[in-house]
Amino acid sequence: MSPRPVSIPACFDLAQTLDCGQAFRWRPRPGEPEVWEGAAFGRFLALRRTEESLELACPPEDFRQVWRGYFDLDTDYEAIRAALAGLHPSLRAAAEYAPGVRILCQEPWEALCSFVLSQNNNIQRIKGLVARLCRLFGQAIPGAEFFAFPTAEALARLSLEDLAPLRAGYRASYVLDAARAVAEGRVDLERIAREPAEYGREALRSIPGVGPKVAECVLLYGFHKTECFPMDVWMKRAMAALLPGMAPKELGPYAGVAQQYLFHYSRMHPELFE
Repeated sequence: MSPRPVSIPACFDLAQTLDCGQAFRWRPRPGEPEVWEGAAFGRFLALRRTEESLELACPPEDFRQVWRGYFDLDTDYEAIRAALAGLHPSLRAAAEYAPGVRILCQEPWEALCSFVLSQNNNIQRIKGLVARLCRLFGQAIPGAEFFAFPTAEALARLSLEDLAPLRAGYRASYVLDAARAVAEGRVDLERIAREPAEYGREALRSIPGVGPKVAECVLLYGFHKTECFPMDVWMKRAMAALLPGMAPKELGPYAGVAQQYLFHYSRMHPELFE
């Protein structure tokens, strides 16, 4: 299918958004690094940003129903970035360094399962785990090399022995716990979407293996609760170096966007921590 060009917001950089650790199913196309390809909601997409537009190889109905929302194209990130930049000079520097970061609106179950697998892992290894999970247990997407993300119901029927080829180590039991909690309705993802973030934190942390950071990632990237701020040892160091004395809640309703600016800036400036 020929790519359909769409108008793009000023704040949208494909690499900054798709390779920053919030989603794990995107990659530059081999031999065509300007083209990114990936899958979400059971659909494959190839996209390229030109100087004037964003080209998406997808049917118009897929753009309307999936990708417009997935890439959060109706949100004014210029206004968010300007508001955050006014809170602190270091946050202004971070926001100016990675102005093209957007928060993806991912499928909640995929976000939950992916971040359960992410624990004590680097981005490349997480991508490998997620790709194997989809290849082993997901449905093939017609016309693409990608597979749909397996449903919670499909994974809930498996055993640890079934998951052995995934090579996920201790995380495999956490994947099964999460899948069964969702499939059996003990964790209601639709209710988490409706309720305030605090309800979601409590519900998600009832799943073995889901601690504060994983719950916060799932709420931010899977439910688009942008006030959530994933915090680990790395981000604690970044906050201490860049925003000493400030707490995430002081960053307001878009603290999660600020977290992405700070994370990317800190990752690319290791000298801050020497």
